Amino acid sequence: MIEQIVFYCFAAMLIFSAGMVVSMRNPVVSVLFLVLSFFSCAAIWLLLQAEFLAIVLILVYVGAVMVLFLFVVMMLDINMTVLREGFVKFLPVGIGVAVLMLISMGLIVGSSQFDIAAVASVAQHDPGYSNTKELGLALYTNYLYPFEIAGIILLVAIIAAISLTMRKPRTHKTPKPEKQVSVKRKDRVRLVKMKAEKE
Repeated sequence: MIEQIVFYCFAAMLIFSAGMVVSMRNPVVSVLFLVLSFFSCAAIWLLLQAEFLAIVLILVYVGAVMVLFLFVVMMLDINMTVLREGFVKFLPVGIGVAVLMLISMGLIVGSSQFDIAAVASVAQHDPGYSNTKELGLALYTNYLYPFEIAGIILLVAIIAAISLTMRKPRTHKTPKPEKQVSVKRKDRVRLVKMKAEKE
């Protein structure tokens, strides 16, 4: 009974924070709500006795990836007025896409795999059971190709983030050493003889 109450509390927090990620207009606040979503999801994984995934989610995503995302968002210099103008305009399209995604997920997954009766009881393991070993066997045997494809997608995302943060070329000119060495006095200095204005 206590586990179900804790699960519903963290699930409600996860749904709320995920909704705030896509609805907030300030991207920095959205990133912070995404961190809260990761913490809520890690707590749910702890309830499912997936300690390794919960710790990896907090250490890797919250500790490294989200900090990187936060720096990238802060370096992009996003114009907030343009975002506020387009938010209301594309809101009906976004709601429609969200409804279609929910319907498609419900049709594909269905209640046969995610029914309360199917996930109510978590299999209890002995103290010598290793989540890391079982996860490694699953990743490198049955899910090797999806794992490699996910790595390629993350590499493309990193390259895209770096290219987005690239600034335009600087407007001021930098001096070239080879031209400074080969310069002559007559090309740079001009002596002008003129009469004195005051006697």
